[in-house]
Amino acid sequence: MSDRPKRILAIGAHPDDIEIGCSGTLIDYADRGHEVYLYIATKGERGGEPEVRVREAERAAEKMGAKEVFWGGFIDCEIPHGLPLIQGLEEIVRKVKPDTLFVHGPEDTHQDHRGLAFAAQSAARRIPNFLFYESPTTLHFMPSVYCDIGSTITRKIELLETHFSQVARTNIEGLPITDIARAAAIRRGIEVYCRYAEAFLPTRVMLGE
Repeated sequence: MSDRPKRILAIGAHPDDIEIGCSGTLIDYADRGHEVYLYIATKGERGGEPEVRVREAERAAEKMGAKEVFWGGFIDCEIPHGLPLIQGLEEIVRKVKPDTLFVHGPEDTHQDHRGLAFAAQSAARRIPNFLFYESPTTLHFMPSVYCDIGSTITRKIELLETHFSQVARTNIEGLPITDIARAAAIRRGIEVYCRYAEAFLPTRVMLGE
């Protein structure tokens, strides 16, 4: 087993997707000295001012302990399915050389999430650890890998609050994304007998990595 720091790549369609889906786990990786990289495909133009959303994402990445944020340059809600997206992701995979990759679950009501999930499976086919994370729009998610985020849940919520322009944009009046994220963490924690957890659906996991 190698003693070198692991390299983790998390992929999201929009600013704050990664924070919602797997930031508690990513914080834990960064705290333990591993290298965390983020790829965000769009600037989230449909959900607010892109300049604001980029600033929020960069601040959140810094708080998370991520080493670098890569921007895909695609348009919100118009991420193209197919070769251009796969090639863009392949370029990031070559740069980062990750041991582990996290990306949106493949069944989702948002087309951008679905597109990234399927493109990543092609672009990252040689990565030993490949896991899907969930978001509030994920469908039919049946996780079998969990991370106890009891020690990082407070910081996860703080990261979501860093995306100040998005906290209340849940389409449910009076229910901020921070409450939704905490409830999801409690639900997944109950499944594995801890207080808070993030859950993942693995395509493959290399034991000992």
